[in-house]
Amino acid sequence: MKTLSTDQIRIYSGRVTRFAGLTAAAVLLAGVVLQFVGRASADESRVIPAPSMDEKAESAGTETAVLAGGCFWGVQGVFQHVNGVISATSGYTGGSKDAAHYEMVSDGNTGHAESVRIVFDPHKVSYGHLLQIYFSVAHDPTELNYQGPDTGTQYRSAIFPTSQSQADIAHAYIEQLNHAKVFDANIVTKIEPARQFYAAENYHQDFLTTHPTYPYIVINDLPKIKNLQHLFPSDYRADPVLVTASASAN
Repeated sequence: MKTLSTDQIRIYSGRVTRFAGLTAAAVLLAGVVLQFVGRASADESRVIPAPSMDEKAESAGTETAVLAGGCFWGVQGVFQHVNGVISATSGYTGGSKDAAHYEMVSDGNTGHAESVRIVFDPHKVSYGHLLQIYFSVAHDPTELNYQGPDTGTQYRSAIFPTSQSQADIAHAYIEQLNHAKVFDANIVTKIEPARQFYAAENYHQDFLTTHPTYPYIVINDLPKIKNLQHLFPSDYRADPVLVTASASAN
């Protein structure tokens, strides 16, 4: 497990302000203690119907999905544990290349959303099924421009389709879920086509896996992994596909 540097603690303190003044060792110690709080405060799993409209895998090869739902640490962590996912990379989508930097995106004025690029094998997991996991486990799609403790347009719920087929499926699924009143409020997820994805800094990649006792991860994100395992046991993979592993393989 990596130890946080002083600079990383300063950067991350925007998400967990009460821990901003702690040293790296103190942050990790606090995380161990808060594991029990995280288990107690875990979000309840939400069972939602599968999409009535979905893609069919018609040819060999991979497909790419880009999804945003709050802090990318947890969203990336969830999809890294999904069978059929080849890679999941944290990044920024919706703004310009020049603004695709954490310090700038954190201001909330760049147009970017913290997002995750998911490369998957459509013969093993469909795009619609990824959306089912996204809506039920990865985040709360009824929260507008915030998720948990994070606020701002950079934490918005958004789908960035990479094809017209993906856009059609996303639109139909949101309409289906709203009509069925699966959630207590309407889904606010925006569908934003033709947006470029930019990978985030290396220290953001695989953060859930490499910092499992970090307080933010314990409270907000580890429950998502437990919910994935509980709700989608056949889709859950114990060993996540990591960005760092892919980089070292190349």
